[in-house]
Amino acid sequence: MSAFPLSLGSPLEPLVWPPLPIVVALVGACVGSFLNVVAWRLPRQESLVMPPSHCPRCGTRLAWFENVPVFGWLLIRGSCRHCHRPVSFRYPLVELLCAGLWVAALLARPTAMGGGASPLLLLPAGWLLISWLIPLALIDLDRLWMPEPMLRWGVVLGLAVSAAIGFSQDADVGRALLFSHLLAAGGGLLALEGLSALGEKLMGRPALGLGDAKLAALLGAWLGPASLVAAVALAVLVGAIGGLIGRLLGLLQRHQPFAFGPCLVLGGLGVWLMGLPFWLRLAGFPATV
Repeated sequence: MSAFPLSLGSPLEPLVWPPLPIVVALVGACVGSFLNVVAWRLPRQESLVMPPSHCPRCGTRLAWFENVPVFGWLLIRGSCRHCHRPVSFRYPLVELLCAGLWVAALLARPTAMGGGASPLLLLPAGWLLISWLIPLALIDLDRLWMPEPMLRWGVVLGLAVSAAIGFSQDADVGRALLFSHLLAAGGGLLALEGLSALGEKLMGRPALGLGDAKLAALLGAWLGPASLVAAVALAVLVGAIGGLIGRLLGLLQRHQPFAFGPCLVLGGLGVWLMGLPFWLRLAGFPATV
């Protein structure tokens, strides 16, 4: 994996500024706060902007300080000031997670967009991908379902970003990158749909949901073929470990379905942030892209 430190001589030299990680963490936490809203309202077909933030139980509008990421939850001690019902710890956790991932994107050098991709383009692309995947994972955790528009537009955005970064390097690179990522999107969709159909034939029920196949297509549009394979392999490993732990703790019953979307999200972000060569070396393969 190639990484760039925030120091002189790095590819991000125009953006070198000591407080930059702190600023990025604060912005990432604010984005995480909005992603909590997306994950709550989008499945309920509610507006993402109106009404303003309010308690989901009593409907009371939140004060400005209650909307401050992480600290707002700490100030109210995890419960609504009006109805005194608990406010899930997931809210500050998602804000911290988004902040951490946004900072991690500063140090990442993804290999999915070609060896000559500018870090100045990869950085906002990474932030966009992180912010797009988090609500998908949260919604799947809650409902075992992911919204079709987010999946569809995620594919379109992935192909558009791949084309933009590819053609910024060279016309030939742009065409090759766009073709390979389009191929990966289609291949990911068909492969996971095929696995689901095979599972249904062997076990009498689908092994995966259609949303998982569409999420694989989304990841393929962003990562390309080789990185998509690595991301799916990581997702299967995470899912197997998570399922085993769930069974041992009594949280999952035999044949009980569980959300595979978050596993795919973890795999996709892991490959984007760490780079494909890192995972190839870890698996004992030659670190070539």
